[in-house]
Amino acid sequence: QMRRDNQTTPTGFILTGFSHFPKLQVALFVLFLLMHMVTLAGNLVIMVVIRVERGLHMPMYLLLGALSFSELCYTFSITPKMLSGLVSGTRAISFLGCAAQTHFSFTFGFMLSFLLTVMGYDRYVAICHPLRYSTLMTSRVCIQLVVASWLGGGLLGLLVTCAVFQLPFCRSHQIDHFFCHVPPLLQLTCAGGEMVATVVNILCMTALLGCFLLILLSYAFILGHILQMPSAEGRHKTFSTCASHVAVVVVHYGCASVIYLQHKLPQAAGASALTDVSYTVFTPFLSPIIFSLRSKDLKNALWKSLRK
Repeated sequence: QMRRDNQTTPTGFILTGFSHFPKLQVALFVLFLLMHMVTLAGNLVIMVVIRVERGLHMPMYLLLGALSFSELCYTFSITPKMLSGLVSGTRAISFLGCAAQTHFSFTFGFMLSFLLTVMGYDRYVAICHPLRYSTLMTSRVCIQLVVASWLGGGLLGLLVTCAVFQLPFCRSHQIDHFFCHVPPLLQLTCAGGEMVATVVNILCMTALLGCFLLILLSYAFILGHILQMPSAEGRHKTFSTCASHVAVVVVHYGCASVIYLQHKLPQAAGASALTDVSYTVFTPFLSPIIFSLRSKDLKNALWKSLRK
């Protein structure tokens, strides 16, 4: 540690999230490793199939490829360090490593929300304005929306990281979590932690709720359009193109809501880490499975690629 003006700047932190459950560590390591491998394989397969199959070179699948890439990056920012802490007991992380992990986890987390919002808009245009779809959602527009999502996520991630890591840390440097999560980090600060926590909460809630409301708006128009269709078969076929996106949005925001609400309640040591696994490990694990199973074109392209 270095001391300047009676304030302590840590050279690193200790992640103690799963140390409260010593008997579960081997089982958790095996479970999380298997889920991590499935997450990586699923997202990589989706990206490769979309890249190889020319029939999938359309905005809907280009956005899915961008989502899979963001989920890969999000997973890599958290899971490897978590697994190393479980298997070897090496829970130390440097100050810069902790800042980088916080930045990338927030950056790719925001990216996922923005891309899900863009995918909702894509489905709205495809269903409600099919004749104008090719002009409203060109490949260029699609790429611009993806780049805007990545830039927006990067900017918000940088703002959160700078706000947290400019604070002085003068208490225990043991983070009661399995990665450099902001709430337990702010508990270690000497001053300014409450104000930064409020700012970060407002920023996250504004971005997440804004995205969620835009998705709801897209589906309100989609639902209105579907209900006007005369045939039940037509309604079912139209909605089936949205089913995978709806399922991922429900999982994404459902887990995010559980995590936000549980931080408002008193908890036993380590309970927060176990709950946060639902968003950091479980959601990325489910997403490629849902898209692979629910998307008929993607499944057909996958089997076609495997036969080749």
